[in-house]
Amino acid sequence: MEILVVQHEDGTGPGIVGAALEAVGLRLDLRHPWAGEALPASLAGHDGLLVLGGAPNCRDDDAAPWFPAVRALIREAVAGRVPFLGICLGAQLAADCLGGTVVRRTHPPELGAVPLRRLPAAADDPVFARVPDGTSAAQWHWDEVAALPPDAVPLLSGDDCVHQAFRLGPAAWGVQFHPEVLHADVVPWTASDGPAARAAGADPDAALASLRAAEPALLAVWPATARAWAAVVRDRASAPR
Repeated sequence: MEILVVQHEDGTGPGIVGAALEAVGLRLDLRHPWAGEALPASLAGHDGLLVLGGAPNCRDDDAAPWFPAVRALIREAVAGRVPFLGICLGAQLAADCLGGTVVRRTHPPELGAVPLRRLPAAADDPVFARVPDGTSAAQWHWDEVAALPPDAVPLLSGDDCVHQAFRLGPAAWGVQFHPEVLHADVVPWTASDGPAARAAGADPDAALASLRAAEPALLAVWPATARAWAAVVRDRASAPR
């Protein structure tokens, strides 16, 4: 079974989520459109779609001219009930192209390890049912989903950013946070984004320290959540069509 993975820029790969998917036998078809690699015209031949994070705003097609193709793939996945997972920018692209609203934060970027709250619908969600209340998630975003698309189901929330995880239809999910990263993955982001983060009122050094402290919790929760998504992929792929 093969997952189409869209990576938007260098240093933002699938990380521990990708490793968890491969560990249960899924193959990752990793595409780098920022480096000139083409995206497929459809999801034919793929059993799932994973869209990763990145720096551009979800409507900045000048910075990321492959975004129209990504939106088309997301719409195809949701309409066709092909399992989809959008991470940070990937979730914002999904929310925006399906009728939600994404905005630039008016307060400092949300960085570091942040505790999340379970919402009632998480209890029977096939991917997030076992995510504990108060679990930590890695954050690194300047934009956020301000309003979910119609009929989206909110699953996780936070004190600073309301829409942290949501479901779109029966087999599509978006997360504002970064379940794929650990402390070492974020160190380069601090180097590149640190000055802008400090100018906006955030503390990237404290964010890094919080991620280092939260790493055992990140490893306990998010690979298991990725495996739960992989189970949805397997179930959908094996279901009669």
